[in-house]
Amino acid sequence: MKILYIGDIMGQMGIQVVEKILPELIKEKSIDLVIAQAENVSEGKGITINDYQRLKDLGVDFFTGGNWTLFRGEIIPLLKDIDEPIIRPANYPLDYPGLGFKYISKNGKKVLVVSLLGKIVGKDSVLALDNPLKCIDEILSSEKFTKTDAIVVNFHGDYSSEKVIIGHYLDGRVTTVIGDHWHVPTADARVLPKGTAHISDVGMCGSLDSSLGVKLESVVPRWKDNKHSLNILETKGKSQFNAVLVESDSQGLAKSISPIQKYF
Repeated sequence: MKILYIGDIMGQMGIQVVEKILPELIKEKSIDLVIAQAENVSEGKGITINDYQRLKDLGVDFFTGGNWTLFRGEIIPLLKDIDEPIIRPANYPLDYPGLGFKYISKNGKKVLVVSLLGKIVGKDSVLALDNPLKCIDEILSSEKFTKTDAIVVNFHGDYSSEKVIIGHYLDGRVTTVIGDHWHVPTADARVLPKGTAHISDVGMCGSLDSSLGVKLESVVPRWKDNKHSLNILETKGKSQFNAVLVESDSQGLAKSISPIQKYF
């Protein structure tokens, strides 16, 4: 089974990048399932229903979550609906709306997709998050009698050490553990010793000549003069598309993981 995971789609420029690259890539690589990180889609914060549908029409089958997923109230009914292919982090407190894992079936294959939030992620670092390792243990235990062809775990976090640890912690138990949130792709994509594909960060889709998709002039004063400034998304210039393609075997483990990076 060939699973494509697309990094953080950042604003309208990110959507345009996906529009340009994804439909042809699906044909070229014979991709079975497309999953995308959707927490930054709409103006950099969350995702609207219109953008959700637009990306589905382009070929995205499932949407993972991060620290901005709950920003837009209109998406919450979809997060609660077990049949809608979009999730928020599973280790949010129980009183948070939405589901942190769901199944998707496509072309006769059934895949479990889980999102987890790292312990240190921007504004959510002050939240009393459930421990992500214990959370994924509970999910895998509760779902162990459901037959799946693949299990995809998305880990949205800041610490590289935490991203590496969860990859090895789940090695041999899931198909792939894919990190994101940095918006900068890492060079450590590999299949771990027991058969789980891992990358610390897949990168982003959107502006290339920017600070993680944000105009440089809007953030330089923050670092140079310690001034408070708003993030203004870059909408011009070169673009980037970052994803990984994971191929799994009949046992639900990974045969390969290949970064896909396109700049234009």
